[in-house]
Amino acid sequence: MSFEPGRLLPLFTSHHPGGRSPITCEYRCGNACAHPEPNTSDNEYFGDVIKEAISRRGAFKAGAVVAAAAGGLTALTGTVAAASTSDTDVAGRRPERPIPGTDYDPVAPNKLDAVTIPQGYDQNVVIRWGDPVVAGAPKFDFRNQTAAAQEKQWGYNNDFTALIPQDALGIRNLLVCNHEYTTELHMFPADQYDPKNPTEEQVKIAWAAHGLSVVQALRDPVRGGLKVVPSKYNRRITLNTVFEVRGPAAGSKYLKTSVDPEGRWVHGTQNNCSGGVTPWGTVLSGEENIHQYFANSATVTDPVAAARYKRYAIGAGESTRKWERFDKRWDVSKEPNESNRFGWIVEIDPNDPNSTPIKHTALGRLKHEGANIKITEDGRVAAYTGDDERFEYLYKYVSKGKFKKGTGAHIRRHNSALLDDGTLYVAKFTGDSPAEEIGTGKLPADGEFDGVGEWIPLAAGDKSFVDGMTAEEVYVFTRQAADKVGATKMDRPEDVEPNPVNGRIYAALTNNSDRGAAGKPGVSEVAPRKANKNGQVLELEENCGDGAATRFTWRLFLVCGDPKEADTYYGGYPKDKVSPISCPDNVTFDSRGNLWISTDGNATGNNDGLFSVPVAGPERGFVKQFLTVPAGAETCGPVVRDNLVLVAVQHPGEDAPSSAEPQSHWPDGGTSQPRASIVAVWKKGHFGLVGRIGER
Repeated sequence: MSFEPGRLLPLFTSHHPGGRSPITCEYRCGNACAHPEPNTSDNEYFGDVIKEAISRRGAFKAGAVVAAAAGGLTALTGTVAAASTSDTDVAGRRPERPIPGTDYDPVAPNKLDAVTIPQGYDQNVVIRWGDPVVAGAPKFDFRNQTAAAQEKQWGYNNDFTALIPQDALGIRNLLVCNHEYTTELHMFPADQYDPKNPTEEQVKIAWAAHGLSVVQALRDPVRGGLKVVPSKYNRRITLNTVFEVRGPAAGSKYLKTSVDPEGRWVHGTQNNCSGGVTPWGTVLSGEENIHQYFANSATVTDPVAAARYKRYAIGAGESTRKWERFDKRWDVSKEPNESNRFGWIVEIDPNDPNSTPIKHTALGRLKHEGANIKITEDGRVAAYTGDDERFEYLYKYVSKGKFKKGTGAHIRRHNSALLDDGTLYVAKFTGDSPAEEIGTGKLPADGEFDGVGEWIPLAAGDKSFVDGMTAEEVYVFTRQAADKVGATKMDRPEDVEPNPVNGRIYAALTNNSDRGAAGKPGVSEVAPRKANKNGQVLELEENCGDGAATRFTWRLFLVCGDPKEADTYYGGYPKDKVSPISCPDNVTFDSRGNLWISTDGNATGNNDGLFSVPVAGPERGFVKQFLTVPAGAETCGPVVRDNLVLVAVQHPGEDAPSSAEPQSHWPDGGTSQPRASIVAVWKKGHFGLVGRIGER
């Protein structure tokens, strides 16, 4: 194991659950973990279900439940077992050569102020906060920022990253990135920023630093790096950009404001976390922790409206950023519907810089981590998304119309419209093990956490499947709809993506510090640990592998944490050989179907990183660390191509209380302020496009 040299950093000592800085917690999610979770519904969890099965139906009936679940998992288990048998020698030994795509020397866990990568690889910073994006953008000046400049520069805290090739070799690409949130304490010089009294210009700079960026990036075919160039495609999307509201809730009374009395246009997008690239070449982005930007919901006296604000944790009093002082739309007491206009999946078309971005209401309103698409057996579109908060839910949307192949403008418009008319579902999970085997810190007797589940319909078009709620209420107040149908409370469901090789769905469940606490939901087979600080990765297979199916089998592929701990599980792979992984956040796949995981808030005490892990064969579950990001940073993105890896390094050095004492100087070194950036990593070689990631 090896890593590049870097400077060890002192850490701000007070961390919140999962190892994250309290500054990050305050500005990224409004310190959500320090407040009661908004889901107070009494949905049953599997511990209750199995107890009832045993007590009321007897052991024979309970056994039938287990047998049914196990039978449903035949395809899931059989594939792995067959691969393992065929890939071992006659003595049963595992091969020494790792599975293609994972053949590299893992990086050691560390606390360095650097992006560390394996031996034989190289890296470059592609673009950083404040770098020019569109024509006329000035050079970044930390002490002399303006809203006009930030409107043309790379935004703050880059997150989800997409790389869309514009030619067969991937030399010319469109790089698309979310800018999740602003951390004003680090964004401005400490002697210029008063968090209790920000200036109007500082607030407008923050509005401009949110949203997304699109740039053209060229791959160096010899040296292998990636470089941003001026282009007609380059674009900034901010909180001032007009979005079209589409789908069944467009024009709803719950979306109308004084600025938009028709409820069909919204200025901007915010807290964009993860996302996905559609099969037609557009980008989907999830609006996540939107609650923290709004103020004064406590002034609302109508009990129905107050309950709706509370369910989404909309700010009760003054907001952290004080935006409501400069625009009434952030004040719920003055614009009661403005908060309903955020929390959607948005779509942008990077190939058309003049196109109007879209908010798709048919996918429901929640704290979307992102959305990713799979084509069903009959040609429709299935989109998967998670609601990233403690005890929230996993969702799926299936279109009514059918997908058309191609990426032409008219085809992109047709396929985009598929996200406006379909059925929205929420997931319910059932385990197959007795309740007394869950929460013990050990695997159940059958060797893994697994079971069956179903997708429960919430609404389709103007039809609601939820008692007491209209269709528009289901779309705008989706959390309450999911509560009513008894969806399963999860441990922060974040990125959810289909594997393009095996067709299964993988979901990162980051952590849940309140699992099993007094008065809170207890353990279940899909969430088997109390005070879950390390998270898990879920593997789900729908009936016949079809995204249109409403039933599925599932298992926990990884139960993360220190492999020395008894309560961890690495897909059945020997734990003494794996890299420790904690707090999985984003997932993606390479062309071979290997799963790649980025982490957020490493509870093992080391820097966050990017990890590869095969999902089949003799090395199923063999987690290896490919890179680490600087101290205080989160690993976002990521993009994994055959010859290139991209990660978005978010909030480096955010352990520091302010910009006055930077605890990171990455990426520019010296005494510079840290700047969130995109990093490209590739295998060293004579030709930059030849060396394949994870191959000797």
